Amino acid sequence: MKSPFPGMDPYLEGYLWPDVHNRLAGVISELLAPQLAPKYVARIELYTAEDSSPELEVGIMYPDVEVLLRKQELKEPEVGYETGTAVSKPTLVLPNTVSVPVRIPVVEIRDVAKNRLITAIEILSPVNKKAPGLERYREKRLDLHRAGVHLLELDLIRRGTRTVAHPRLPETHYLMTLLRAGSHHTEIWAINVQDPLPVLPVPLVVPDPDVPLDLRRALDIIYERSLYELSIDYKKDPPPPAFDAKTRAWLRKQK
Repeated sequence: MKSPFPGMDPYLEGYLWPDVHNRLAGVISELLAPQLAPKYVARIELYTAEDSSPELEVGIMYPDVEVLLRKQELKEPEVGYETGTAVSKPTLVLPNTVSVPVRIPVVEIRDVAKNRLITAIEILSPVNKKAPGLERYREKRLDLHRAGVHLLELDLIRRGTRTVAHPRLPETHYLMTLLRAGSHHTEIWAINVQDPLPVLPVPLVVPDPDVPLDLRRALDIIYERSLYELSIDYKKDPPPPAFDAKTRAWLRKQK
């Protein structure tokens, strides 16, 4: 069974996302491999980042961590302990955060001759789109560009701050970007949940031509293999952030 949506399925953006992220990286590598051989190979590398999320929101992405936190909770009174002396009210009350280590897969295209990194395909995680991970990711992206590495970035989650900022950038749900080595321009694919996912170019070493990455096909493969429909209740609203009224009406017609 395929997803009922023509492009990105917003129901995959919640607690299923870590599984989607890992499987998508694997399938992208699988789809690219025969197109790259014999000169290049696709490999998956992992790095770890710390995701600091408010305790009240941690269950959206990490339900197992939320269960652990609930087991550790102590019952606190709804009001402060009374004292004989009047106390000042706090200026503000901030939510507690919990730090969760997240392993993030990256698809790397390397040349066979020297094992040199040619292209990195980054599938963004929520940790890449909020402080402090956002700043660290932007530094990593700059380092890759300085090293002469192509970077194809796939942002398939609506939460967080976009890693690319420009006044001409449209307000859309999802964003794919390509920064070619040596280029002073970034190629942009801005799409909404109503739009089909694009076929993206994966650049190699000049004069070798780009190879195509069919993002929709990759998502269809992982959806069918993983039986995600068994884990999704399409009668409920998708994970936050909420869509506008017009988009919610469109979503209801797709289910």
